[in-house]
Amino acid sequence: MSVSDLIRLMSDGAFHSGEALGKEIGVSRTAVWKQLRKLEGLGLSVETARGCGYRLLDPPEPLRGGDIVANLSRTARQHLRHLFVEDSIGSTNTFLLERFAQGAGHAEVCLAEWQSAGRGRRGRSFYSEWGGNIHFSIGWQFESGVGALEGLSLAVGVIMADLLSNQGVDIQLKWPNDLLVSTSEGVSKLGGVLVEVRGDTSGPCQVVIGVGVNIRLSEQGQAGIGQSIATLSELAPHVSRNVLVSAMIEAHIKMLERFEQTGFAAWRDRWNAYHVYQGRAVRIYQGNTVSEGVAKGVDDTGNLMVSIGGEDKRFAGGEVSLRGGS
Repeated sequence: MSVSDLIRLMSDGAFHSGEALGKEIGVSRTAVWKQLRKLEGLGLSVETARGCGYRLLDPPEPLRGGDIVANLSRTARQHLRHLFVEDSIGSTNTFLLERFAQGAGHAEVCLAEWQSAGRGRRGRSFYSEWGGNIHFSIGWQFESGVGALEGLSLAVGVIMADLLSNQGVDIQLKWPNDLLVSTSEGVSKLGGVLVEVRGDTSGPCQVVIGVGVNIRLSEQGQAGIGQSIATLSELAPHVSRNVLVSAMIEAHIKMLERFEQTGFAAWRDRWNAYHVYQGRAVRIYQGNTVSEGVAKGVDDTGNLMVSIGGEDKRFAGGEVSLRGGS
């Protein structure tokens, strides 16, 4: 028996006796109790009631591969070569990079209930609780070189903003890869994008796109992150995790098929419309250098344009960090 087996059985939010859980999984009541003790460390709370048993408070919606595929259009199902749904994994991006090293990876998607080594931009760690996030990665091979992929992470931001906006979430984008929402406490982070590329500057290259979205987060988790975080369960509690993942697969496949022909230019105007700092004062951090200016959006290759001292300057995503100005 794994902890994931137990969580799936209890995801209905109803009370279950230790005896019934043990019988369902094929283990003793003592084994069930030992697994229940592990749930708090995964960000899940268990209520115990004499004569009733145990139930999960605010249970997560488990990922179900069959439901995800069933919600795809026929075209998307034809393009999707493999869907991996893992209970726990180091990193969904790393998994697909390894698949490419094995000669696979193209048009494959990896999902995970929990990540132990998820990461964001510049190697920052990505906090994870079981079922509390969407950990999504898709692999794609481009026949053109790495140079043709400029602005790809921003195009991902646009399609994610479109999907979330369709669910009633007032989404904004922060250059180059953050999904933000406005809350009573100010701007909070809902998710982010990480694109990793392997290959030549002029020849075929392999791309893994990772997207993380916060679905639900325990109070302990929010306190430990150290920044303002938003969750989809608070903003749009009606949204199904599985339905959203299906829509993400669909949207990414359509975008990736088009991107190699058009580049980022086809998504530029929509990105600028979502830009949280559009026309606002910003600070640009380059190592120990800090510049102040007014953000003017992005160009056709995804470079950020900032007016500094009356002169328009362009910045590439790998060079700098961006924050709002005073």
